[in-house]
Amino acid sequence: MFSKEVEVLNQVGLHARPATFFIQKANEFKSSIWVEKDERKVNAKSLLGVLSLGITKGTTIKLIADGNDEEEAVVTLVNLIASNFTE
Repeated sequence: MFSKEVEVLNQVGLHARPATFFIQKANEFKSSIWVEKDERKVNAKSLLGVLSLGITKGTTIKLIADGNDEEEAVVTLVNLIASNFTE
């Protein structure tokens, strides 16, 4: 299991378009991936789950992955968030 915290800095947070992009990227990995905010943990590959967390600008979240590509998955998703969803 590998995890890392990241602060969401883009204007709309992890909502709508950025959330969709995040989930598409998460689905590229075989590992199970979760997003944790305030003791709530949801599947990072689920749009409804991610949107239900209500992640806004300035929120710190924890990304947790478990599987063969866990470290690569977390690092890639942290970098995606840190880049304000621009690749």
